[in-house]
Amino acid sequence: MTRRYKQTLLAMTMALMVAGPMANVARAGVRDALASVNAKVSLVQAIAAAEQHVNGKAAAAEFERKWQGDLYEVDVVNDGRVFEVRVDANTGAIISSFEKGVGRNGHDRGQSRRDR
Repeated sequence: MTRRYKQTLLAMTMALMVAGPMANVARAGVRDALASVNAKVSLVQAIAAAEQHVNGKAAAAEFERKWQGDLYEVDVVNDGRVFEVRVDANTGAIISSFEKGVGRNGHDRGQSRRDR
């Protein structure tokens, strides 16, 4: 095999390794979007509930399908702190709320780790 052929084969293999999982992520996003249309509570209602719960302003929100059921995750900012508020997509009830970046024991846990 020539060196150029090996490089091309390697590049194609790497592209396929990346493209496969990305296609699954895209399909999951479409499934979540379609499922959110059937939720009893709208995204707007979930954002309003989360903002009221934390007494802040929503910065981001998304629909999630979890083993517990369908929910919205809303990031709400209050006084320079960011809270993640989970809202039940069927009842509108607040499932949980916690400050992002702070662990339950008070230690900084970083923005990348999420409680799931």
